Amino acid sequence: MLRSILMGFVAGQRSMTPLAAVAAAARQGTLPPDALLREFVAHPVIAGGTVALAAAEMAGDKMKSAPDRIVPLGLIARTLTAAYAGAALARPGERVAGGAVAVACALGSSYIGWRMRCAAMDRYGQTATGVAEDALVLGSALTVALSPGLDRRG
Repeated sequence: MLRSILMGFVAGQRSMTPLAAVAAAARQGTLPPDALLREFVAHPVIAGGTVALAAAEMAGDKMKSAPDRIVPLGLIARTLTAAYAGAALARPGERVAGGAVAVACALGSSYIGWRMRCAAMDRYGQTATGVAEDALVLGSALTVALSPGLDRRG
């Protein structure tokens, strides 16, 4: 369930990135074979669409008019994408729990990430902090989605 938890933290920072990461995992074969909507998100058009949404969100985040991630619509989007990604990355029998824990992590990390970003923006500006955050979020999302070994019990 570690992948679900970590993807929830990702969703707290960027709502569309978990979808793109899950699509990448479906295309690479690192998504559990019976994951919800696996074949759908693996389709090239759908996978490409998720990447476009994630890229648009990252670009929009640098605009002065970008809303805070903690506005209600932003939290709804994070809740939905975290629930799906958390469930899709979880093992069979743990899908509901994986979705639920991902949502909890997304909501909590939305507020923490927002406060951290506000503090950083005062010193480094919106664009620089956004680019740094994007790099961290994208790298984390792909690592989590493409590393099924994170959930192996030793």
